[in-house]
Amino acid sequence: MKIRLLVIGFILGMSFSSCKDEASPKGIEERNEVEEIKELSSQDDIEDFFDDNDSTSASIKNYSSVNSFYSQREFMPFWNTKEAREDLFRSIETIEYDGLFFEDYHGEELQQLLSSLNSENEEESLRAEILLTDAFIDLSHDLAVGKLNPKEIYEIWGTELNTVNTESLLKKLEQGEKASAILKELTPDHIVYKSLKKALQDYRDNGIMENSSTVIPTGKLVKPGETNDRIPSVANRLFELGYFTKNPDSVNTRYTKDIQTALEDFQKDHGLNVDGMIGNTTVENLNLTTEDRYHQILVNMERWRWYPRDLGDHYIIVNIPDYKLLVVRNGDTIRNYKTMVGTEARKTPVFSDEIDYIIYNPTWTIPPTILKNDVIPGASKSLGYLKKKNIKMYNGSGQEVDPSTVNWNSSSPRSYTYRQPAGPSNPLGLVKIIYPNEYMIYLHDTPSKSLFEKNARAQSSGCVRVENVLELAGYLLKDQEQYTQQKIDDILKSGKTTQIAMKQKVKVHHFYWTTYQENDTTRFIDDIYDLDKKLWEKLKPKA
Repeated sequence: MKIRLLVIGFILGMSFSSCKDEASPKGIEERNEVEEIKELSSQDDIEDFFDDNDSTSASIKNYSSVNSFYSQREFMPFWNTKEAREDLFRSIETIEYDGLFFEDYHGEELQQLLSSLNSENEEESLRAEILLTDAFIDLSHDLAVGKLNPKEIYEIWGTELNTVNTESLLKKLEQGEKASAILKELTPDHIVYKSLKKALQDYRDNGIMENSSTVIPTGKLVKPGETNDRIPSVANRLFELGYFTKNPDSVNTRYTKDIQTALEDFQKDHGLNVDGMIGNTTVENLNLTTEDRYHQILVNMERWRWYPRDLGDHYIIVNIPDYKLLVVRNGDTIRNYKTMVGTEARKTPVFSDEIDYIIYNPTWTIPPTILKNDVIPGASKSLGYLKKKNIKMYNGSGQEVDPSTVNWNSSSPRSYTYRQPAGPSNPLGLVKIIYPNEYMIYLHDTPSKSLFEKNARAQSSGCVRVENVLELAGYLLKDQEQYTQQKIDDILKSGKTTQIAMKQKVKVHHFYWTTYQENDTTRFIDDIYDLDKKLWEKLKPKA
C-alpha cells in the first residue's frame, strides 16, 4: 500500500487466530476447557421450542428454514460433537476475513454459550443448538449470494442474482461434510476476490485507524502556480499518504511544482484525470482515510458475492470505474483495452450477456434516452439540428420522413425512428459489438479517439466505447477463416453496413469494482458513480 499508516495494529474486539496460521487453532470449547457434551438438547425440548416460539419471539433470522430442518429430523438435535460445533464457530469467528461481520451470525451469543457449556443448563444448551443451525444457514446465504440484494440498492444492476439451496447444504451437513468445507465452496473463487481478501488481510495486519489525518476543505479549482489557503492542507495530506516526500511547509500557500508532481501521481493511481488541478473530486479522494479505504475493500467483496460464479471459459470483463476491458481465456488475461463509460447521469449498467454479432460500418439508431433528452428538444428548437447531426427520420414502414412535415409541439415526434447513417461522423465509428440486452448497451468504436488519452473517461451515454475496438472485433472473428484482415478491410472501405454472426461463445460482463491488488499493492480507483459509501451504510453491522 502507498498509504502511510499512522497507527499500527487493529483491535479486533475478539480473540481468534490469524488465517495465516498453518496449524488449526484451538476451538472455542477446547480453549475454554469445556467438558464435552454429546447432545446439546433433547428431541422433546427442540419440538417444544418451535411449539412455543414464532419467528419474532425466537430471535432466529431464518426461523422457517431452521424449523423445517428440525421437523424433517423429527426434532432430533444435530450439533452433537464438539468437532462439528467448533468447526462452524471457527468459520463464524474468522468470517471477517471474507469481509462479513462476527456479530451478524450470533457470534457474541454463541461465544458466550459455547465457552461455558453445561449439561445442567438445558435452556442455554438448547439455545446453542438452534443458533448454530441458524448461523450456518445465514453464513451460507451471505457467502453464496451476498448479505444485501443489489437490485434493491442500484437501479443500474441487471446481473442475475445468485441462489443458494439451503436444504441441500443442510443435507450435506447431515451426511458428515464439514461446515467449513461447505462454506468455502460457496465463497467466490475469482482472482479479484482473492486479491481483495489479501488486501483486507494487509489492512488488518497494519491497522486501519489514523491518529491524525488532514481534511482538505472543498472550494474553487486551484491550478498549478496559483496561491490558495488550502495548499498547506493538500501538501500535508499528500505527505500522510506517502506521495509527497518533503516535510510540508505550513505557511506556503503557493501551488508549487513538487506538490503538483505528487498530486498527479495520486491522480494517476486513483483513476482520476491527471491534470494537476486541485478540484473537488480530487479533494474528496484525498480526504478518504485508511478506515474509509478498508470499508471500500469490504463493499467490493460484497459486490463480488453478487457476480456470477461461472464467468465462462472465454469472456470479456468491463470494469466500469477503471475504464478497462479485459479479454480472459482459460483464466488468463490475453488482451486489455481502454474504455469510455457512461456519465454519472447516464450510468453504464452492471449486467452479463453473450456476444451475438458484430456490425461493421454501423448506422446509429438513436436510443430512447438520447432521443428524449437531446434529439427531440434540439429538433423542436431548430429543424436544422437534424441536418447538422446527419440524423434521418423514419416511420413505422421504414420510409424516410421530412422533418418539416412533423408537428414538433405534439407527441408525434416520439413515434418515429431516428437514425444516423454509417460514416465518419457516426458516433459509433466503424464497428459495434452486440450482446442483446434490455439496456440497449454494446461495445463500439468512436471518432473521438483523443478522449482515450484522458485518465477519467466517464463520457458516454451508457454504451462502452473501446480503444482499438477494430482489433478486438477482428480477434472475436478469428475462428471464422473467411474473415481475414483483407476481407474486413474491404468491408470497411465499401462503407456498406455488414452484420457478421458470432460462432465462438464469448460472454461480456459489466462489473463495478473500485479496489484490487496489483503487484502486491492495493490500488484504489475513483468511485465514479458514488456507490461505495452508500453500500457501506447498508452493509455495516447495526449498532
